Order: sequence, then C-alpha cells, then structure tokens
Amino acid sequence: MDETTDECVYQTTDKWYDIEHVENVLANILSRVPVKSLLVCKSVCKRWRRLISSQAFIDVQLLWSQKNSVYIVYPYMDMMMKLYLVNNSGEITKSINFPYCDNLSLLTVVCSFDGLLCCINYPWKVDSGMVVEDVTDVEIRICNPVTKKALLLPRGSPSKEKPSIGVAFGPKINEYKIFRFFNAKRISLAKHQSRVNRRQCEVYSSSTGSWSVIGRVPYYPMHSSHSPLGSNHVFVNGKIYWFIASNEDPLIPGSILMADIEETFETINLPKEVTEHSYLVNLEGHLSLVAVYDEDEIVNIWILKDRNEPKWELKCSDHIPFSNDECVEFAVARENEIFFITSNHHYIYDPEHGFWQELDLSSISEKKFPVAFAYTESLLSCGGRMDPRMEYISDKRSI
Repeated sequence: MDETTDECVYQTTDKWYDIEHVENVLANILSRVPVKSLLVCKSVCKRWRRLISSQAFIDVQLLWSQKNSVYIVYPYMDMMMKLYLVNNSGEITKSINFPYCDNLSLLTVVCSFDGLLCCINYPWKVDSGMVVEDVTDVEIRICNPVTKKALLLPRGSPSKEKPSIGVAFGPKINEYKIFRFFNAKRISLAKHQSRVNRRQCEVYSSSTGSWSVIGRVPYYPMHSSHSPLGSNHVFVNGKIYWFIASNEDPLIPGSILMADIEETFETINLPKEVTEHSYLVNLEGHLSLVAVYDEDEIVNIWILKDRNEPKWELKCSDHIPFSNDECVEFAVARENEIFFITSNHHYIYDPEHGFWQELDLSSISEKKFPVAFAYTESLLSCGGRMDPRMEYISDKRSI
C-alpha cells in the first residue's frame, strides 16, 4: 500500500512539474488567483516570483480581473481611511484599511482605474504659529489598496486658490497623466491681471515622473459641492471630462470641459439645464450625464453618442425611489448600471429596464462625503511603468 501511495504522489508531482514549466499554462492559472493570494505565491519559489512580478503577467492578470469588477466605496471619516468592496449583489465582500494614511487631513478618493486609486488631501502649513490646512494646495497620491503601496507625487506649482485635478489613463496599460488646474501665484504677474488670466494647467506624467506647465486655460473645472476636495470628473475612451460652472450659479454645471491624453482642450454644451445634483459617468463606454431633479423627483440620463460631433441622446427618464428632501451625494456607473448614494440610502439602477435595487450597506454606519467607484484588483505599480522602487509601503515619513 505504501509503495502505491508513493508512486501516486510521485506521478502527481511529476505532472505538476510539467505544467509549472509551461509558462502560458501557469500564468493562465495564477492570473485567476486573487491579488492578495498572488502576493503570498511570490514566496513559493524564485520562478513564481519572477513570473508574478513580470509586466506581462501583471497585464494578463488585469485583463482577467476586469471581467469581475466590483464597487469600491469610501465613506469619508476623519481618523481612518477605510474602503469597502461591494459585489454585484450589493454585499460587502471585503474592507481595506490604509495604515500609511494616518494623520492626513480630509483624505478622499477622486478616481479609480485598473486597481489604482487617486487620493488627495490638503497639506498642513504653519500660519501665525498654528498648524492649519493649506487649502491652496493638494497632496496627490496614487495608491494600490490591495498591494498596500502608494506614490506621493511631487508638489505642483503654487496657487492662489484651491486647485482642481483630473486623471487620464493610457494609451498603454499602467500609464497616466494628472491634470492640475491652479491660479498662478507669481510676483511677476501684474496686480491688475484678472484671476481668469492667471488660471493655468500643468500635467504630471507617469512616464517622466514630473510636472510640466502647459499654460493658461480659458476654463476652470468646477469644484464639487458634495466633497471638500476635488471635482467631479470622468475618464472615457482616452478623454477626461469635467463640469464647468454656469455663469449664473457656481454650484450648477453650465457646460463640460474636455481634455485628451495629448493635452488638447475643448468644451461641450450640456443637452439642457441641469441641477446641482448632476454627475458625469462612464456608462457602457460612453460619456453620460446623470441629472437628478429634486422638485420633480426624476432622474434624466443622457448619453453622448458621437464624440467627434457631440450629440446627446436621452437614454431614459425615470422617477427616483426617494423623496426630494433626500439629496443624491454621488453617482457612478459600472458597465450598464449606475450606483447612487443618497443622504440615507444606496441604490443600483438599471437604465435599460428601469429597475431600482436598494442595497443594505447598514454596516457602513458612519459616512460623510461618500464616494464610490468601479474597481478591479490589480498588481499595477503606482508609479506607472517607471522604476517600481519609487513606490513605498507604509512609511509615515513619506506618507
């Protein structure tokens, strides 16, 4: 009996050895393993470590993971950054802490793409002997919550007012550019020069690891009234979009500012007047506008069908399942559905069938300025395709 058992073990081990040394087969198997487990698998042997660390495997794992995207929800809290993963059924499957983000003020997430999050916060400064927040600047971090790594970007140009940012990705996997709009603060500028003329934009590229000023811009993205940081923006098919405030009310969008990865700018008109509770989302690969009209208790969803010659189409108009005194605080799309966060509830809406699903996220007891994004786990480096040594793990001196 012992001889038979030993022979079976030997044969099984021998077969696995053959599979392990067929590179594509092993990569195909491991690419389906959760990222947290992959990080453990790297310690199995040098061969596995080289494979899992290779850019080719990281790209394959991402393609597989994109088929199983979820939502990542961040209910902003003062003392600790905690993220929740919500699956297709509306169940919380995991919570993630960011231990290296201790002692940061007003930290919030502004976008998610291929497993990387962009987080921003106001830095501290000393003013009249007191430590206060510097609201004329923002610290920007690219984080991978699963690998527990982050990259603190270099500081941008001095600004006389709160900057706005937006993140564009591509054209290659794990490349990105960050657009930062600021009000130039330079002694050389004449005192009589208008604030509009001082507005400029600079771009951080993951390829170079530095900022480059691209000059004055005629429009400035509006800041979100639902968040103390950032502005509502969305990246769709190689282009990034922000709201521009209307001339009549700075809290209501009046048009859309668009920039592409080549750093050219255009403006797009809105299909009709919208409200303060309006959001830009990526719905089925199209720039879409979600506008909630509180008084009428309806939501209109518009889709921009032709990006070259902008043409808006009304996809649907539906009644909202909550009263008009319950504000919509955030909206984001994932594939063909929209996730709404209101003052007291969470909903997933299917525009195709007009179906609302209320989620039970009662375990997220505290929330303030909540946001949610489509999310897929990945092994991507926070520094793009630059030297991964630029990343760092929990380090209070840097983070």
